[in-house]
Amino acid sequence: MRHPLHPALVHFPVACWSLGTAADLAGLHWGAPAWRPGGLLLAAGTLAALPAMLAGFYELTRLADDSPATRDVYRHLSVALAATALYATALLLRWRGGALSAPDALGITLDLAGFAALVATGWLGGHLVYGHRLGGEAAAAPPSTPRE
Repeated sequence: MRHPLHPALVHFPVACWSLGTAADLAGLHWGAPAWRPGGLLLAAGTLAALPAMLAGFYELTRLADDSPATRDVYRHLSVALAATALYATALLLRWRGGALSAPDALGITLDLAGFAALVATGWLGGHLVYGHRLGGEAAAAPPSTPRE
């Protein structure tokens, strides 16, 4: 593939988890009409994270052993795994009797910690793309203009 798949796939868990966190927080005020979709969004985000992570692992295999980005790639990977674990744990805590229940204080805390990790891994991913220029072909040099 000429274009990496990972950047295209991460939008789905990012959107679902972000909206799920917002819905759970809104549920503190509006109750079930807000937190019910929040639980479904956390589930969708957790499922969508799987192909995004697989694509990220594939991109990792294409990284040169001596790449200056290696340290930041592993930071991005670690924080992304932490976000996934936090959101998956929050989701599992809500699964009771075959249905999703309202988040408790621990669930809201896990949502917020997951969101913080999501922001951090997104920033690191942006740094990999824009700082280290990973994920695309090297930019072509601009055409030179003759001097007169």
